[in-house]
Amino acid sequence: MLKVEKLYANYGGIKALRGISLEVNKGEVVAVLGANGAGKSTLLKVISAMHKSASGSVSFFDKKLPLLPYKVVGMGIVHVPEGRQIFPNLTVLENLMVGAFLRNDKKQIGDDLEYVYSLFPRLKERQTQYGGLLSGGEQQMLAISRGLMARPKLLLLDEPSLGLAPIILNQIFETLKKINKDGVSMLIVEQNVMKVLSIADRGYLISTGTISKTGSSSELLSDGKLSQAYLGGD
Repeated sequence: MLKVEKLYANYGGIKALRGISLEVNKGEVVAVLGANGAGKSTLLKVISAMHKSASGSVSFFDKKLPLLPYKVVGMGIVHVPEGRQIFPNLTVLENLMVGAFLRNDKKQIGDDLEYVYSLFPRLKERQTQYGGLLSGGEQQMLAISRGLMARPKLLLLDEPSLGLAPIILNQIFETLKKINKDGVSMLIVEQNVMKVLSIADRGYLISTGTISKTGSSSELLSDGKLSQAYLGGD
């Protein structure tokens, strides 16, 4: 489905990605793990054309991805960014409709709106409320739902657990499992290793811009490189 090959990317003079290769198969949930500054968010930004690569390639169903973010969305890849980045001065409903900006299939848009409301009933209760007045958990629900309104085949999620209370975190991840079962593949960058590997099929561990380990969720959980990546030391 998604194929990343020998990807390099820089931030100024810093080499953020150093030849990363990975793939996501249809129907999978794939985790990207690593310490802060390892290059995880840069990887998602390059895939979604929010940051330019220095070299390498990214393809989706064997087609090279375009260089403009809205065209990447049009191909079926949607990025739910770190920090939610909802529009605070738009209502919940308006934020959701922004997610459908490339679409003109009004009936299906209406169906998808009801679908995201079924996933997160709190959003329906607050559909006329401004996004900036929502709690952190509600804003994360809105960010995910806005992404779903674009009808993605692949959802890129950057730190979906960031700043969430445990009860909301559990709700978010249970909902991500349901979204995956409903046919959306996922590539998830996440610091909460135990939580993301509980729903992922497999994962990649990134260290200083390179893939240092890959395997199934159970293999990664039993590997000492994870504790090195997050805790430091030998």
